[in-house]
Amino acid sequence: MTSVVCAAVGAKMEEDQKENFPRAPDSGPGPDPAQLKQRCRLDGQEYPIKATPTTYIKDFSDPVYKEIAVTNGHINRMTRDELRAKLAELHLETRGVKDVLRKRLKNFYKKQKLTQTLQIKSECSDMYYDYICVIDFEATCEENNPPEYLHEIIEFPIALMNTRTLEIEDTFQEYVKPEQKPTLTEFCTKLTGITQDMVDKAGSFPDVLQRVVDWMRERELGTKCRYAVLTDGSWDMSKFLNVQCHLSRIEYPRFAKKWINIRKSYGNFYKVPRTRTKLASMLENLGMVYEGRPHCGLDDSRNIARIAIRMLQDGCELRVNECLHAGQLVNVPNNSPLESAPPPYSPWQKV
Repeated sequence: MTSVVCAAVGAKMEEDQKENFPRAPDSGPGPDPAQLKQRCRLDGQEYPIKATPTTYIKDFSDPVYKEIAVTNGHINRMTRDELRAKLAELHLETRGVKDVLRKRLKNFYKKQKLTQTLQIKSECSDMYYDYICVIDFEATCEENNPPEYLHEIIEFPIALMNTRTLEIEDTFQEYVKPEQKPTLTEFCTKLTGITQDMVDKAGSFPDVLQRVVDWMRERELGTKCRYAVLTDGSWDMSKFLNVQCHLSRIEYPRFAKKWINIRKSYGNFYKVPRTRTKLASMLENLGMVYEGRPHCGLDDSRNIARIAIRMLQDGCELRVNECLHAGQLVNVPNNSPLESAPPPYSPWQKV
């Protein structure tokens, strides 16, 4: 009986180790912190890369991993009330479903133990990007859209999230005048809250996109600040923006060719099925409520940003996972090099 129990515990420890520490190739001792720099491909400057506990992890036979596996085993056996009590004791967020609470507590102890072992300051950030631009378009629609229906963007919102302060630092919002079907349907207005008068007074999509580019440039995105675009799903970039650029007869903007699909990031991080990664479900599972008006593009963007902030607080590393290549949606492998989105420019501007 003892050997069976030991085998079970060993298997559980191995499982927890795999869950928390993807195996890295053996490449000798860890890097010298003074050498932790990466040359920016945008302007040739060298940006220091902040050291994190996992930066130095090379030997997975280190006893610290067994300690973490044992801790994870204890956490797996805790009830939701016990998890919430422990999180409150550690002054961590206590809202969320049990799987979310468990993940949050595991990540806290993982980082704590590695920090103590490797004597790295716990303030180190895992985040590569300085800013994340959360974009959630609103587009023309009918109650029963036919398969060939062409959606035109009627709201261009951005919530600019600072990954260091974990706050929404700024926002952008403009409405867009549709050209193919300039009259909004009653269903569209009721769904989005965007009225006919709003779009009639709005600029064309190329004009609005130019103001987006100007707004991003003023914040030095892609020059002094590394950034990425984040969306709720694949449709905003691969469908709405892609189609809109064809309709407006302009080149697809380079800054939006790669993005973070938060639904994929959320599902992979919290180990939940895709059916539980819709905006309302993600908020509910994190113990949060929607703030604002659903299907208002800016309010949707703000709430998506709130989810991204909570994920960063829980230890998730948000990274680009989708891109548009030759007009087609393509998955970006998790081991692809991290890089900032390029400096924004007008699609009709020569560079």
